[in-house]
Amino acid sequence: MRAIFASLALLGLSACGLQPMYAGGGNGAVAQGLAAVEVPAIPGRAGWLVRNELVDRLGAGGNAPARYRLDVRLDDQLEGLGVLGDDTVSRERRTLRARYQLVDVSNGEILLDATAGSDAGIDVVSSEYAVIAAEQTALENLSREVADRIVARIALRLREGPARVAE
Repeated sequence: MRAIFASLALLGLSACGLQPMYAGGGNGAVAQGLAAVEVPAIPGRAGWLVRNELVDRLGAGGNAPARYRLDVRLDDQLEGLGVLGDDTVSRERRTLRARYQLVDVSNGEILLDATAGSDAGIDVVSSEYAVIAAEQTALENLSREVADRIVARIALRLREGPARVAE
């Protein structure tokens, strides 16, 4: 009975249309497409962090010629949230938002135009050094999150193939 149930479950899964994103490993279409994405410099410290994370995740900078360019504009905000009775800030929120476009280098066509973002809360303590360190750590973590979201979205777009245009 279990064998029949397992067979039916496997048959149902094969019919659902799910496909592995990175089928073929490093030689697959998505991996090859990601490696062909060029990431130009992004201004500011947040831009430097995000670009480094993107280059690491995309596997760019290899021998493959760039077929795509990823244009990224960042908005990095740090705002005070919690205010105590003596008008001092007790909590901050750091927000990092990215507007990005994946451009086909051969014809200038925009294949993807999207946004990604994340935010983090920071406790403001009596030590100024600790607050600055927490703000920088938050920026580093947010850069990783935003880069992960961008790469995942690009991989989905590349998996769809060249027929679909920007959304």
